[in-house]
Amino acid sequence: MCHVIVTCRSLLWTLLSILVAFAELIAFMSPDWLLGFSRSDSNVGGEGSSSAAYRPTLGLYSRCLRLGSVGVSCGPYAGALGEVASGFWQAAMLFLAAGTLLLGGVAFISVFSLCFQSILKKSIFNVCGLLQAIAGLLLMVGMMLYPAGWGSEKVQDYCGPEALPFRPAQCSLGWAFYTALGGTLASFLCAVFSVQAEIATSSDKVQGEIEDGKSLICLL
Repeated sequence: MCHVIVTCRSLLWTLLSILVAFAELIAFMSPDWLLGFSRSDSNVGGEGSSSAAYRPTLGLYSRCLRLGSVGVSCGPYAGALGEVASGFWQAAMLFLAAGTLLLGGVAFISVFSLCFQSILKKSIFNVCGLLQAIAGLLLMVGMMLYPAGWGSEKVQDYCGPEALPFRPAQCSLGWAFYTALGGTLASFLCAVFSVQAEIATSSDKVQGEIEDGKSLICLL
């Protein structure tokens, strides 16, 4: 018989797991990892208009540029992994993609943790917590590799010729970098919190509700 068990800690873990997975996915796909140095485009607004300053952005595999009167154009600059700006970024993408995929799988499983609390006689919370810790390690490696690629020719086009590994020169970090960093830290928090979710759903109060024959159990 399926017992739907909802506790404050297990529900919070589920919501946080879903949020972290979405945050990492959005950050991975965003072109706003690096904000290039300020440039002026005298074509904006038509002939005779004053130049307008803007900052192009560069992501892991995509970028945003202002193309004259067309406006801002965003899209991938690399059609394959081998076309990504540097070998460090290629490796970073693999680690970040693997970590994000794991977090996405855990987020999917966490929804069913309300009804199923074990997988092959193993606690679903412990298994998911372990996967989240592994995902956090993969993401951490990816985040460490990312700044090592700042010396590539592609980055220098956006940040100036002074750009070097771990030194973005005239560039500044965009919101996608901080979102990915926050998601990496939050994945470890999820792993720790999964232990609390396990404790909450296997407490004596929950077992008492099950023995009373209740199929829907909600506890604070």
